[in-house]
Amino acid sequence: MTRYDILLVDDEQDFREIMTKKLGKRELNCESAADGLEALEKVRAKGYDVVLLDVKMPGMDGIATLREIKKLAPLTEVVMLTGHASVESGINGIKFGAFDYLMKPIDMDPLMEKLDAAYERKRIQQEKIEMAQVKRDMKLPS
Repeated sequence: MTRYDILLVDDEQDFREIMTKKLGKRELNCESAADGLEALEKVRAKGYDVVLLDVKMPGMDGIATLREIKKLAPLTEVVMLTGHASVESGINGIKFGAFDYLMKPIDMDPLMEKLDAAYERKRIQQEKIEMAQVKRDMKLPS
C-alpha cells in the first residue's frame, strides 16, 4: 500500500531513476519529470501530494516551476532540492510557497522526514477544507 504520491523533478536522469526506486522501496508512489514543463503537465493531469523539485534546471528553473505548481495545485507541498551551495535559492523557494529545501547529495532519512512532514501538512490542510465544506453544506437550507 502506498502512503502518498510524489513527483520528482530533476534534469539528471540517473538521479531520477535512483531516487524513484529508493522512494518506491519506502512505499511512496513516485513518478518523475525531467524538467519544469513536463512537471507542470503531470501536475495538471494528476494530483500529487508532494513534489520534490530541483532548483537548477535548464529552461524553466525550479523557482519558476514552483510558482506555476502553486497556481495549479495550491495544496501540493513542494520540497526544493539544490545541488549548488545556494541557500539563497532555497530561501527564495520558501518565499514562493515551498515547504522546505534540502541540499544535494541527500540522505534518505532526512529526506523522508521532510517528505512525510510536507505530506502531513497537505493532509491537514485538505482535512480543514473538507470540514469547512461539510459545515457549510449543513448550514444550507434544503
